[in-house]
Amino acid sequence: MESRQSYFDKKQERFQELCQRVLAERRLIVASNRGPVDYTLAPDGSLRGQPGGGGLVTALSSVSRLIPLTWVTSAVSEGDRRLAKEAGGRIRAPLPEQEIYLRYVVVPRSVYHRFYSVFSNPLLWFIQHYMWNTPRTPSIGRPVYEAWEQGYVPVNRAFAQAVAEEARGESRTPFILLHDYHLYLAPAEVRQLLPDAPILHFTHIPWPGPRYWSILPEFMRREIHQKICAADIVSFQTMHDVRDFLLCCEEFLKGATVDHRACTVLQDDWLTRVTYYPISIDAAGLCQFAVSPEVRQYEESLGRLRREITIVRVDRAEPSKNIIRGFRAYETLLERYPGLRQRVVFLAFLVPSRGEVSIYRTYARDLLELAEAINDKYGDDEWQPIHVFYEDNYAQAIAAMRLYDVLLVNPLMDGMNLVAKEGPLVNTRDGVLVLSEMAGAHEQLGEYALSVCPTDLEGTVRALSSAITMPVEEKRRRAAALRRAVQEEDITFWMQRQFRDLMAVSRRRH
Repeated sequence: MESRQSYFDKKQERFQELCQRVLAERRLIVASNRGPVDYTLAPDGSLRGQPGGGGLVTALSSVSRLIPLTWVTSAVSEGDRRLAKEAGGRIRAPLPEQEIYLRYVVVPRSVYHRFYSVFSNPLLWFIQHYMWNTPRTPSIGRPVYEAWEQGYVPVNRAFAQAVAEEARGESRTPFILLHDYHLYLAPAEVRQLLPDAPILHFTHIPWPGPRYWSILPEFMRREIHQKICAADIVSFQTMHDVRDFLLCCEEFLKGATVDHRACTVLQDDWLTRVTYYPISIDAAGLCQFAVSPEVRQYEESLGRLRREITIVRVDRAEPSKNIIRGFRAYETLLERYPGLRQRVVFLAFLVPSRGEVSIYRTYARDLLELAEAINDKYGDDEWQPIHVFYEDNYAQAIAAMRLYDVLLVNPLMDGMNLVAKEGPLVNTRDGVLVLSEMAGAHEQLGEYALSVCPTDLEGTVRALSSAITMPVEEKRRRAAALRRAVQEEDITFWMQRQFRDLMAVSRRRH
């Protein structure tokens, strides 16, 4: 049987060949709110650049090792703003073995605040995760209108202008990749400035149906759908998102022709293809990192906390991740099956998230209090049912995922959820994945996981019990299938599909 390393090497060779074909056709420009480097001011006044986090940065780092790309991004920090002012144009990112050039979009702080902190996040993000308590929130008043008019619209326009400036002087307009909910208006703005540009927009978070989008005023939701459809390709994480987007276009874009079978939207003689590219992980890189000395050191220390059955979860500490229901299901498990006490332990690795938003602070406080209450109720000097690690420590989280017997991934709503892919890839114990039906990853991995409805506490208790008592052969079969699925559709597969589709767009025009 072909070794794992040989398999990854062959995939990388094929990906490199494709990247070279892409570069032979056109240059590559990426645009997103956050970029691959975060600049901070050191105490001595110097600038320090640290690699950014997130799935997109990880995904495109594999590309930038093979071909150069330009990344257009917001100047968020004071360090970003100072660097943008001093550089006056694009600069090379200080990332070893990667050829990424940064171009910052600099707008007044008040404009960026309206764009990001009032409109994009939380309003759009909460809509797209079905997070509003609609009898009470949101209340869309003058501040939201101003955030649209004096934040979201001008920032999207500024991004388009920066992209156009980067494309200036090229013999062929570059491929343009626009990312996420911050830039829904940018495809139309770019199209106006670069009529021949092959444009792909990718949304990383879920896309609700038209009823829920109707939380937004009519002109806002209409303009979002209209302007995103100026892209050649509008893409999402799952087929479910594709279907919802097409329904929205049918509802909001009067005069447009929506073909649900072909997955296209035709408006004003412009045909947009709607598709999905499930984002994934750098499988080869993660497999190497998982056996690094840093991870092995954490694995050894966490091993002291293990019991006969180790349940693990890794999440940002935010409401959409459904952590409190996961803890409550575990509490019920301990109540219902006293024989599990002392034999089981729950290791929760929770990354602090958006502490400036009150609902996030309250949620984090409540989940920590619940974990403490469960420990007080069932624990003793020798055994604590739950250990919470409230910090951002990726190496420690990967070490924990190597050790789980059960991995609980039960979000209320998630565009993808990469933990559901990282865990099965690095796990060494044929652990069982308990996966929410509302995670985007469920579309790919649900067949081999134990599926749960995220609000169903009883169903989650039963799934945890089934995972714990599952026969060894069944666990082994499911774990192998999960690993195979993640390896076959890794981050290079995600990028390959996009590149091939963009190249097809380019060739149809010439």
